Amino acid sequence: VYRNQIQILSSDPLAISCSLSVGNVVDIYQREFLALRDRLHTAEQENLKRSKELNLVLDEIKRAIAEKQALRDINRTWSSLSDETKLKLWNVTSSKNVLQLPSIFHHLPHLLAKETSLQPAVHIGQGRTGVSIVMGVPSVKREVHSYLTDTLSSLMSELSQAEKEDCVIVVFIAETDQQYANSVADNLKRLFPGEIQSGLLEIISPSVHFYPDFSNLKESFGDPKERVRWRTKQNLDYCFLMMYAQSKGTYYVQLEDDIVARPNYFTTMKNFALQQPSEEWMILEFSQLGFIGKMFKSLDLSLIVEFMLMFYKDKPIDWLLDHIMWVKVCNPEKDAKHCDRQKANLRIRFKPSLFQHVGTHSSLAGKIQKLKDKDFGKQTLHKGHANPLAEVTTSLKTYQHFTLEKAYLGEDFFWAFTPVAGDFIRIRFFTPVRIERYFFRSGNIEHPGDKLFNTTVEVLPFDNIQSEKEALKEERDRTPKYQRTEDGFIRIGKFQNGIAEGEVDPSFGPLEAMRLSVMTDSPVWVILSEIFIKKAE
Repeated sequence: VYRNQIQILSSDPLAISCSLSVGNVVDIYQREFLALRDRLHTAEQENLKRSKELNLVLDEIKRAIAEKQALRDINRTWSSLSDETKLKLWNVTSSKNVLQLPSIFHHLPHLLAKETSLQPAVHIGQGRTGVSIVMGVPSVKREVHSYLTDTLSSLMSELSQAEKEDCVIVVFIAETDQQYANSVADNLKRLFPGEIQSGLLEIISPSVHFYPDFSNLKESFGDPKERVRWRTKQNLDYCFLMMYAQSKGTYYVQLEDDIVARPNYFTTMKNFALQQPSEEWMILEFSQLGFIGKMFKSLDLSLIVEFMLMFYKDKPIDWLLDHIMWVKVCNPEKDAKHCDRQKANLRIRFKPSLFQHVGTHSSLAGKIQKLKDKDFGKQTLHKGHANPLAEVTTSLKTYQHFTLEKAYLGEDFFWAFTPVAGDFIRIRFFTPVRIERYFFRSGNIEHPGDKLFNTTVEVLPFDNIQSEKEALKEERDRTPKYQRTEDGFIRIGKFQNGIAEGEVDPSFGPLEAMRLSVMTDSPVWVILSEIFIKKAE
């Protein structure tokens, strides 16, 4: 029968075709089914893999939560331990080695209590590194008068653009009062926005947990407890500042917040350091006073900081520096003269001094200090120029012989008692004159704080009607370009950081007069040390 069926099928072409078609369809479906099964198997394996990964992540989350809770428990326990016990535990856990190197925590074990104790509370700046010189300026709250902004103005005004790009000035607000530190920082951001943005100026303050308890300090060397506390904290201030600055530049210069700088001081310091015949020096001195103008190699700062931390409670900074040099080069079997000669190779003095101390109110409450560096030399207190002939008048009360007339003629500076709102300095030209630009400087190197604040520069055009048409209106939208006063003067500038300078709009034509107008009461006397009114060619 089977053979007969084969014969019948083979003799019918249509039947053969149908049979082949059915077979092909079955093969296609079978292949697709197998492919689908493979894909489902692959998807199942992938899901198992993802499930395992999710379980691992979940386990990590559970472990992190457990560790966080354990850390809280440890912190509660840690806080209850004594500083001595904390230090012992830290020694055991910090290294597998039996021998332990001393660190800042050995000298200040209270820092272990808070992980933020060595992080600045205020930290403003661009983090500039790789410069030649880093200048550290510690500043504390003074009861009477702060000289900080005057000091910064002096330091930065004597720098060229190239010098500004090769240094960093670090202001260390050495106070844990966060509100005070923030207020000082905000004021500096307002006064020196460009310097901060460029990386020239940085501002830091310590953590509230940085300083130890000063209540148990012992009196020594005849100093009362308050002075011992003051000098102890000061040593730690220097340590914090040096630790922050050491990685930023080649040299570090210690300054104070109540000084003025000599012109070209930066390049002078840099060249003096580079021209030393050997690298054996430890301190280059650019002022003979206290801890002002002392340059160190940044590589030496770690050694200096460690030495200071060992004895920060015992002696003031200048004594500690002398002791470091004694340890390095003095022979106990030799006499004091031999020791002095050896130390002279480490401590080299530059003359004349590049920095002068100007503050009279110390950071130590109630202390008045009239320290002056005799090597700083007599500085020019005014700068004269050939100004257009004019009559000068003022509502300010002149102090002694420091008259406005002498200042305008370039013979001396003008010095007056405290200005109040509405006071003025007026320059009325004998004949109308076209002015190209102006420059007014208030304060001088001996009295940098006697500046003009919130004071405007105004001009009075000879042809007021024409000048109003041409200068007071913009051509496009006809909106006021300058502000006019009730008596016809036009405000064209104002004082910033004690200086007013700018160009005079040519459209004003010849000027009849110029005027400085005080807008608000001032807290200090005023000095006008430079007046320059340049005539148009």
